[in-house]
Amino acid sequence: MEKLWASQALLPQGWAQDVTVTVDAGRIVSATANTARSGPDLGILLPAPVNVHSHAFQRAMAGLTERRGPDPRDSFWTWRQLMFRFLDRLTPDDVQAITAFVQMEMLEAGYGASVEFHYLHHQPGGVPYADLAEMSGRIVAAAEQSGAGLCLVPVHYQFGGCDQRDLGAGQVRFGNDADRFAQLHAAAGDALRTLPADHTLGAAPHSLRAVGREDLTEFARRYHQGPLHMHLAEQIPEVDEVQAAWGARPVDWALEHMDLDDRWCLIHCTQMTPSETTALATTGAVAGLCPITESSLGDGIFDGVRWFDAGGAVAVGSDSNIRISLSEELRTLDYSQRLRDGTRAALATAQASTGRRIFDAVLAGGAQAAGRASGAIAAGQWADMLALDTQSIHLEGRSGDLALDAWIFAGDDRLVRDVWSAGRHVVQDGAHIDRDAITASYRRVLRSLKDAL
Repeated sequence: MEKLWASQALLPQGWAQDVTVTVDAGRIVSATANTARSGPDLGILLPAPVNVHSHAFQRAMAGLTERRGPDPRDSFWTWRQLMFRFLDRLTPDDVQAITAFVQMEMLEAGYGASVEFHYLHHQPGGVPYADLAEMSGRIVAAAEQSGAGLCLVPVHYQFGGCDQRDLGAGQVRFGNDADRFAQLHAAAGDALRTLPADHTLGAAPHSLRAVGREDLTEFARRYHQGPLHMHLAEQIPEVDEVQAAWGARPVDWALEHMDLDDRWCLIHCTQMTPSETTALATTGAVAGLCPITESSLGDGIFDGVRWFDAGGAVAVGSDSNIRISLSEELRTLDYSQRLRDGTRAALATAQASTGRRIFDAVLAGGAQAAGRASGAIAAGQWADMLALDTQSIHLEGRSGDLALDAWIFAGDDRLVRDVWSAGRHVVQDGAHIDRDAITASYRRVLRSLKDAL
């Protein structure tokens, strides 16, 4: 049993002073305010959110796709072809090293856990490994090294488009039919058993384009335990393809034919009409937003103001991992609303500042989307927590919501001093406890891939 003490802490009932948090076997036993100091002052103690959407392997290609290619209309779709070329070089050892580094960066940014939306299943050329879940096992091994909480979400990816055309050269490493994906999903669950008890297992149809209509309508019933994730309405050509093939826009089709409820986390949703936004928000599904990646790939702007007003749940993720920054994801989410609408503090309310409203939302939405008992410093929750450095000039004279806003809008992730994931004290004094070894392995991978694109 461990006792931690902070002069300020954000508890479910609001900000509290002089808080003692007792942790046992990774869970919070109690959080009590107005207690005598015991041990070092952690400063400002916050719940640590979940990063709800990651393709870890893409971190190693960050910065390699910023030149204009031969097609003058560079877009998400030309980036996607470069990504396919890159992943054909990756070995299981590479993926494990990259994933450990990504999880380490997430922890240092203030995330307590991550959801790996995992579709890189097979060998180059599409032949399965001898162990069908070899790559899932490498994600698990990375989490063992990093200490990050993990929700592993194996992804079903069968077709190259709504017309059920064959997968292209870059996609064949992802592909399974429904039966083989079920076997892979079960094997991934077996691999997870080596991790501590806070791990979770989800399942995902990649998108409406990549899975047949019959499988989509049955997916929630077939995978009846754990969270469900799916890309939805990210790009205009995707919307056009679904509408042309199936007679409805993606969100409308999903609302009509899939059992969308609070088990689902729908990623991006940047191409929705106002009526789709309101209708989807009322299902209880989480909108998994990735503002940095959505900016990088030109996906569009999520209608956050309308979604929040409809009571919708949100969470944030780092997706392509071109940049891993919790504070920047939150800031970019709000700034995108300001730029679109020509306003300020777009997501604030009379009761809550911008930073507080967004932070509270992603805490709850992230825990929901990962099927993880976290998101609050409260008895029974996993001890996912972060401490901000109160010696930072950006927090001078700040407390409560003002400190939260200062971190998100005036500072950056360098203010994150300590992070716990299910009680594991994985970030201390701003650095991961195994940073040198994890970084050395990642460096070796980067050197081997330097000519991949």
